[in-house]
Amino acid sequence: MVKAADMLIARRADTRARADFATWKMMAKLNGASALPQEAQDFLAAYQKFLRQMTDADASEATIALMYRSYYAEMGGAGAAPEIPARQSEPAADNVTAFRRPAPTKPKPRQAAVYPTAPGARPKLPVTLIFICLVVVYVCIRYFWR
Repeated sequence: MVKAADMLIARRADTRARADFATWKMMAKLNGASALPQEAQDFLAAYQKFLRQMTDADASEATIALMYRSYYAEMGGAGAAPEIPARQSEPAADNVTAFRRPAPTKPKPRQAAVYPTAPGARPKLPVTLIFICLVVVYVCIRYFWR
């Protein structure tokens, strides 16, 4: 019987193994395998050995399983690493949706531009009046500070 803590370690080890393998494989494709740690280079060598005997997908899964067992023991898992359900290798579905125009809506009626007619509404001040007030305030401050 597998304990919950061991199953948690197993999931973390599997996730780490998959992520590390994908990273290392990409670095090897980009000719950066020499910069990887020795452990990573050993796993990539095992992957190359598996690749001579089986397909790319099977070699990848075999290498990930090897890494998983190693990570499980490294993370403190008790006993043999439990079986993790295999991930389904369904082809990625195209998740791009076609652009659709939004449904036309009725235009909103325009409000009065300067002086609204609603009761209790204040009329808007024109921009030039605000600008003139700012200039007057500036001139007064400059005049009184001298």
